[in-house]
Amino acid sequence: MWFRAAVISAAGIVTAAVSGLVGRYFPYQFPADVGQDAVGTILEILASSMLAVTTFSLTAMVTAYGSATQLATPRATQLLREDPTSQNALSTFLGAFVFSVVGIIGLQAGIYGSQGRFVLFAGTLMLILVVVLTLLRWISHITTFGRMSDVIDRLEDAAASAMERFAQAPHLGGRPAVPVPPEARALYHKRTGYVHHLDVPTLGQISTERGLVLHVAALPGTLVHPGRPVLHVEGELDEADMAALLDAFTIDRHRTFDHDPRLGLIALSEVASRALAPATNDPGTAIEVSNALLRVLLHLPAEEPDAEALRDAPSVHVARPVMEDFLRDAFDPILREGVVEVEVSLRLTKTFKALADALPHAREPVRAMARRLSERVEARQDDRDALLRFHQVHEALWDTGAERA
Repeated sequence: MWFRAAVISAAGIVTAAVSGLVGRYFPYQFPADVGQDAVGTILEILASSMLAVTTFSLTAMVTAYGSATQLATPRATQLLREDPTSQNALSTFLGAFVFSVVGIIGLQAGIYGSQGRFVLFAGTLMLILVVVLTLLRWISHITTFGRMSDVIDRLEDAAASAMERFAQAPHLGGRPAVPVPPEARALYHKRTGYVHHLDVPTLGQISTERGLVLHVAALPGTLVHPGRPVLHVEGELDEADMAALLDAFTIDRHRTFDHDPRLGLIALSEVASRALAPATNDPGTAIEVSNALLRVLLHLPAEEPDAEALRDAPSVHVARPVMEDFLRDAFDPILREGVVEVEVSLRLTKTFKALADALPHAREPVRAMARRLSERVEARQDDRDALLRFHQVHEALWDTGAERA
């Protein structure tokens, strides 16, 4: 955010500063006053109002971050901070304030002639138009920014994007994982944190040039430390090769959504788990999250990727999350917290049926998750009418297939 605000502020400074220079070379002389004398008053109004609007916008953004943290999940705040609409609004308001201040200073210093004041006046009118359009868009945006529905949508979009990338390259451009030979050398990274990105093309280039076989031990989203290997290497390598291999791993303190398909599922499940807590008791939000999880998981391909298509990949063996991992990340917290709410249980069993129908290769793990749901409902549901209702729907879906989600 600071970079965008700095660029727009710098643009405002340059525009206000060069208006006097541009005015000297303006080819037309204006014989009458067309607003040059009013530009100082306009800039003063603009400067005072933009300072107030900038402060209000920043306060609204911080409030939205806090609301998302308390009501949804702290993992959502990184998505709110990356929101382009709020960044553009805050940067535009700050840039307009800086432009106005520099323009006022220039007018008081007498660096603008008649033509320069006209150029400054024209630039001020254009800036006012930009500010008005940005303000209208910001007013529309702030009504939903950081609300529960907005947070769920942002988490779903981030999870769906990561899941699409995973579906296109489950092994990140490498080959499926194979057992690691005992003689393979383990490489350890000095940093402690989560793997953000794995540069498989670089690993493949090094493996081809050096005749190595690589086994990746830390996928994006994995917490690594100096005692946990990130890579196993078959073949001889020197210190330079070792450093180049380790540089292919981007590690930082916190997980990010971009290349981590499981983080989006975890964050969505946290929203549902918090909504189902006794202090909140909001089954509707849990149902919305279940629908979002279904849409995210449906980005997985209906069939497993063809192993033959990967035979030309570099000798970099990369494991991949399996369906059981995705299901546990997505639904374990909801199963733990939500089986008492019959509405949530019914939505979950319909969600599992939809996944089993759309992803035939994942039918068995989905069916196992549906059995877990039935067992938990049987153990924890005290309302016999609700239990009977659940079993009727569950048996219809999983035994006869008569009902569809």
